[in-house]
Amino acid sequence: MTEDSRTKAAVVTGASTGIGEATVRALTAEGWTVFAVARRAERLAALEVETGAVGIPADITEDDDVARLLARVTEAGGVDTLVNIAGGARGADLVGTANTEDWDWMYRVNVLGTLKLTRAFLPMLRANGEGTVLNLTSTAGLVAYEGGAGYNAAKFAQHAMTGALRLEEAEHNVRVIEVAPGLVRTEEFALNRLGDPEAASKVYQGVEKPLTAADVADVVRYAVSAPHHVNLDQIVIRPVAQAATHKLIRKN
Repeated sequence: MTEDSRTKAAVVTGASTGIGEATVRALTAEGWTVFAVARRAERLAALEVETGAVGIPADITEDDDVARLLARVTEAGGVDTLVNIAGGARGADLVGTANTEDWDWMYRVNVLGTLKLTRAFLPMLRANGEGTVLNLTSTAGLVAYEGGAGYNAAKFAQHAMTGALRLEEAEHNVRVIEVAPGLVRTEEFALNRLGDPEAASKVYQGVEKPLTAADVADVVRYAVSAPHHVNLDQIVIRPVAQAATHKLIRKN
């Protein structure tokens, strides 16, 4: 652990489960001050006890919650890093049979949630002089696939916003990082998307080593801990078994 890592502070969203929770663990283990943000207060409370993170229950799509979060972090001394991990997918419908409510939810959480958090914290990150924004997107935001249009649309939008933000904030010395994972096995992602445990398990069936939340969190940790002048613009991370979106090796 370096002295520099001890002084760093981050807001991490989506912290109650999956990659967000794993990122909180990875950063606190390296001495970071972490404000862990999610809707489920009971999970944050447990994470707080285990890691020393500061749990702040909030819905990132709600303006009042975002304002309260910003005020709380400001009062606690602020941060130099914002890690936008909250997001998710719902449904696997074709465009012709798309569920509008699922599309609306995906856009609000993945795109507008990221926008609202970033907009709120940018003045703080600029004032720091060496601010960082890391957005967790997805390979679904790089390549479309059948049955993924709603999630594709949301993640493509988040990917585009990240690219525009990088151009806009370079003059303020705010680095903007995108981490785009492929197949990651977490406790809730596929289940929340498909709504059925059996269907969710089939997503990973026969894949010997899908990525884990800890794998992705380790990449996030590295990216935000690198010297500030080093900007890992876009990191695509997949398991070896997933050579491309359309090529996934399943055995047996």
